[in-house]
This record gives sequence, C-alpha cells and structure tokens, in this order.
Amino acid sequence: MIFLSKKRAPLALLASATVFFASQSAWAVIPIQAWTQASGARVFLVESPGIPMLDVKIDFDAGGRRDPAEQAGLASITMGMTSKGVAARGNEPALDENQLSEAWVDLGASFGASAGADRASFSLRTLTAPDLLPKAVALAARQMGEPAFPPDIWQRERERIKASLKEANTRPGVLANRAFEGAVYADHPYGYELTEATLARIAPADMQRFYSGEILPCRAAVSLVGAVNRAQADALVQQLLARLPQPAAGAAGCPALPAVPEVAPLTAARDINIPFASAQAQVLIGQPGYKRNDPDYFALTVGNYILGGGGFVSRLTEQVREKRGLSYSVYSYFSPGLHAGAFTIGLQTRPDQAAQAVQVSKEVLAKFVADGPTEAELRAAKDNLVGGFALRIDNNRKLLDNVANIAWNRLPLDYLDTWTQQVQGLTTAQIRAAFARKLQPEKMVTVVLGAAQ
Repeated sequence: MIFLSKKRAPLALLASATVFFASQSAWAVIPIQAWTQASGARVFLVESPGIPMLDVKIDFDAGGRRDPAEQAGLASITMGMTSKGVAARGNEPALDENQLSEAWVDLGASFGASAGADRASFSLRTLTAPDLLPKAVALAARQMGEPAFPPDIWQRERERIKASLKEANTRPGVLANRAFEGAVYADHPYGYELTEATLARIAPADMQRFYSGEILPCRAAVSLVGAVNRAQADALVQQLLARLPQPAAGAAGCPALPAVPEVAPLTAARDINIPFASAQAQVLIGQPGYKRNDPDYFALTVGNYILGGGGFVSRLTEQVREKRGLSYSVYSYFSPGLHAGAFTIGLQTRPDQAAQAVQVSKEVLAKFVADGPTEAELRAAKDNLVGGFALRIDNNRKLLDNVANIAWNRLPLDYLDTWTQQVQGLTTAQIRAAFARKLQPEKMVTVVLGAAQ
C-alpha cells in the first residue's frame, strides 16, 4: 500500500505510477546494470525516468531456512518486528511504532519487511523529489539499522500471533497443508512451522541475535527500478546499508553462513488420511520438485501450465472438473527455491468423491509424465504465455520483482530479454524429458483431509 502525504505528490501522478510502467515498451530490451559495492552488496538497477518514483528491494539469505528447529518462525517474526520501533542513536531520538508509521505517512512513502522460506526482504517505495527522497532513504536506513525490538510490544504481538495460530488450527486447509509439507520435506527447514511451542521460545534477544548475525551489508542483494541513475543508486544503497550490523572485528570478508542440507527425495508413496468434519475434503498430492537454478526451469514451467497451472485450459481441469464434475477447481504448481520446493496438485471435493478425485488426478499426472504434452497443447501454452509476458513487467513494481528474482537467483542479466525465446524454443520431447527427470508419480505424498470414512 502507498501512503500519500496530504502536502505532497499529486494524486494523478501517484495513481498513474502504480499502474503504468514508465515509458519503456514491455517488449523493449530491459537494460539491467549490475555491480558490487566495496561492502560486498550486489546492486541491480533499471533506470525508469518516466515517472519520478523509486522502488527498492533488499534481500538477504535470512529466511525460514535459517530458523533453528526449536524456534521455527524466528525469521518471519524478527522481520515483522522491525516496524515496531526504532532505537535512539546519538542525537536521534527513539521512535515508537506510531511515530514511525506517521513519519512514513508524512513522506508519502512506504517501507516494509518480510521473510519467506529463503530470504528476508525490505521494500521501499518513494517519490524521487529532491526534498523527499533523501528523507525516505534516511528513515529506511534507520529502521533497518536500529530496530528496537521492544519487549512490551513483543508481549502484545506474541499474544496476537498465538490467537492467530489457534484460529488457524481450526481451518481444514491449514491442517492439510501442514501434514503435506511435513511429509514432503521431512526434517528439512522448508517443513518447519511456527507453533505455540516455538513461539514461546522466541524473545527479543533472539531477534537481535538473529538480525545482527544474518542482516549484513555484505550479504545484501539490492534491486532498484525508478528515476535514478547509477551514481545516485550507488550512493543511495550505501546510505541504506550503512547502519546495518557489520561483520565481527577482524573477520576476513563476509562470514560464511552454515550450509543448509538439500531436500531429500521421497523413497516411497505415502497416504495420509485425516478425519475432519467438513463439507469439502481437502486433497494435496505431491513430492519435492526442483531448485530455481535448475536448467529444466522453462520446460517445467511451460509443462505445468499445460498440466494444471493454466486454469480452465489445463489437463487436470479438463479431466477432474469438466468431464467428471469432481471439483470446481484443481491446480498444480512447482515451488522452486534455493532448495527443491514441492510439486503440488491441489483440489477440494465432496467427501464421498475424494477417492475418485485422487485416482483421476494421479492418472492424469502419470500419463503426462510418461507421454508429455501434445503439439497442440504446447502451441496453445506458448501463445498464452508469450502473449501475456508483457503483463509481467507492465509497471515498476512488477519489474522490480523480476529484477530481484534475477539478482537473488543469480540469473543472466538478459533473462527478461530472452524469456520469450526460451519459451518459444521448447519442444514436447524436452518437456516430457524434464518431467520424467523430476517427478515420480509412484512416490507421491497424498493427503486427504475430511474424506468420507
């Protein structure tokens, strides 16, 4: 959400900035400039001068995969608490959460933090007017560099999260997904889950320790899209990162992070049936998939569009919904990350139809893995994906997400320029081979929650 100052930023300008991608054509070459600062921070910039705005994303290898098992949820909670107050430093007074929020409103800018499975991220959006940009960067640097992690606020937040966890435990979708991820990931950190027990073991001191050990300038990947040039971007990034914790005195370079094991492949099929009184049975079928840097990425992405990612034009929808009426919606997707994220087929169905829905879904998957797509299916998928590519980068925020993806996964800088070529060049044989390498239909986890007994 963008907060607008009453004194600044004409509404028409801001409205257009949120829906229109500067003045570049979505089909033009997107020049990504990249360099590494003396601190070790990697910077990626796309200049977009058409609108006086700047979007910034700063990513660190500090996501949930870095959580201790007994403190699952620490990364996400730590990042969430960075908005709850800023500590005093020198002549700069402390800011509580309300003062911090009001300061961002007064600037007509927004700043936020979050953590996923792999990375912890900060996001800044601001106008680039000379009287606004320096103030927004300075405030973002303070919030990143001196989070207070106030104990009293944490007590309140912990109670709120605890209540949310209790409520979530009543939802069938949450329970089914928990069982599914636990079976697919086993003891890998991707399967860790915030619970009341792990929540109780997290204190502000743990947040500070996690933050000071993980959120270092030398580990930052910074992506910028907006009305700044390279020199401005370089100075801006230095200022944003200047207040962050530094490597320990005497450390040579950036301290290495502990290795995280890979997700172990499944050795056998596993069926999990969970009794639950509900009008719809929840069904999840899957196994570990692949890492984001896998060379089969495009073949698997296009193939999955045909299998179950293309909505009403997918095979799963045709067979499960259209021909048999077993489910209103059925889908499949891969979740590639720094490790092999899950491949998942999901649907909801009447409890008395769950067994048939599972059988049909598995048959469709097995046939697709064995035979691959038809030429007609591949042509249709290519037309749809290539035709929709412009919508992936049609505003600055979407472009920022793509640039950050390139930065985080260390993809080629011309990744966006060659995306349509990669898709257009695929053959049915390549897709079939990629699916055969990655999926074993006979070794899937199947979770059914709420089926008729």
